[in-house]
Amino acid sequence: MEHKLEETVAVLERMPGTLDALLRGLPEIWIARNEGDKTWSAREVLGHLIHGERTDWMPRARMILEFGESREFEPFDRWGHVQESEGKALGELLDELARLRAEGLGELRAMQLRPEDLARRGRHPALGVVTLGELLATWAAHDLSHLHQVTRVLAHQYREAVGPWREYLGVMHCAGHSK
Repeated sequence: MEHKLEETVAVLERMPGTLDALLRGLPEIWIARNEGDKTWSAREVLGHLIHGERTDWMPRARMILEFGESREFEPFDRWGHVQESEGKALGELLDELARLRAEGLGELRAMQLRPEDLARRGRHPALGVVTLGELLATWAAHDLSHLHQVTRVLAHQYREAVGPWREYLGVMHCAGHSK
C-alpha cells in the first residue's frame, strides 16, 4: 500500500483514544503485568509511546526538513520511558499521551507537507538514509505494533484461565515482540 499522509494522520490521531478506552479503569494488576522477563507491561508500553512523542517522531521530522542527510538522528533510547513514567497514575499517562499526540499532529498539519517534502531524506543512526514519508508511515505502524503488544499482554494474563480454549485463541500463540 502506498503511503498517504492523511491516512497516516487518521491512524495516529486514534491511538490515544484507543488506548484510553482499552486501559482506563482496568485494575492496576492488568496494567502492571507483563509477559515475562524483558517484556513490557501495558503501562510500560504507554510510557514508551510518550517518550517517543517527546524524542522521536516529530523531532526527527523537523531534523529531516531542516538538515536533510547532513545531520544524523539522535539514537532513540528504548528504555528512556522508565524514569519519565515512574510514579505516574495510569490516567495521567493516558492524558499525557493524548496531549502530546495532539500537539505533534497539530505541528505536522501546520507543516503543510507536499509530496516532495515526504521524499526528503534524513539519516538514521542504524538504518542509514530514510525519507520523511517512511518516518511518518513507521510512526503509524509503530503505534499499531504497540497496540498489538498491549492486547497480547492483556490476553496473556488469562493464558491459564482460558483452559483448553487456549488452542483456539491466536493471541495466546503469538510470539512476544517486546525484545
